[in-house]
Amino acid sequence: MAQQWIASRPGDLDVFALTEVDTPAPGPGEVTIRVRAAGMNPADYKHVAGGDPADFPKAVGYEVAGTVVAVGPDTEIVTGPVAEGDEVLAFRISGGWATEVTVAAKDVLHRPAEVGVEQAANLLLAGSTAAEMLHVTGASAGEAILVHGASGAVGVSVLQQAAVLGVHVVGTASEANHDVVRRYGGVPVTYGEGLEQRVRDAVAEQGWGRVDAALDCVGTDEALDVSLALVAKERLVTIAAFQRAEAEGIRAIAGRMAASQAYRDGVRTELVRLAREGRLEVPVARTYPLDQAVEAAAFLRGQHPGGKIALVP
Repeated sequence: MAQQWIASRPGDLDVFALTEVDTPAPGPGEVTIRVRAAGMNPADYKHVAGGDPADFPKAVGYEVAGTVVAVGPDTEIVTGPVAEGDEVLAFRISGGWATEVTVAAKDVLHRPAEVGVEQAANLLLAGSTAAEMLHVTGASAGEAILVHGASGAVGVSVLQQAAVLGVHVVGTASEANHDVVRRYGGVPVTYGEGLEQRVRDAVAEQGWGRVDAALDCVGTDEALDVSLALVAKERLVTIAAFQRAEAEGIRAIAGRMAASQAYRDGVRTELVRLAREGRLEVPVARTYPLDQAVEAAAFLRGQHPGGKIALVP
């Protein structure tokens, strides 16, 4: 039997349990993956805490990397024909915190040898979120953007994808994380009182003229207030301040939205290509054994982890 983390009801981490389950055989359009690494994201526990009771018990985990161990009839994955033994990554799935999982082939892509399993397991949720943020704000070559939370997982992916597009970035981060922002091509500024002027000064020092768009990964009033002072509302997007966005007509995006899902699914192949070419890194801070998933989630939730976290069965 396989092992899989299940949330029994909406709630905190105490509702998570590692459970023995039977992995169903793949049907047409499905594959079974032996998980070698499972990605961890704040969405994993946030969607349990705020979930609809009707959706429980609920298997946890949206992305994995692993080895195909069974293929359903007449099945190809996103990147083409697939066979047992192929190395793959998968997103957006359900139940990835597991030793084995059967998933829809439409969510599975071949993993390039150049991309490690822990990195591959953490590539697509943050990467596709970052890609959509750049897309909806219309960031283009030669422009300058402000990224709030630039040293976090989504922010780091934004920095790298912006570099591919030729977009300049000023990114907010704590002083301790300024080197992370610099490493990926951004100009760091510390958040806090006086942020708007520090951003203006940074843009002027670089000779970029102005801030053209703002991408909010943190959801604070400061982030939105400064963004609104610098850019037109239609060139501002948040992935965190949903209540204020709704109240003030600010654009917010999330994986649960149909348009966001469609865009993020469509960009997965491009993100894998960039990772294969070494133009999109996924820094991994820690790995944990699968049976320590609750401890790993507590670490992820409790502090800046300094990179992604992977569960390794």
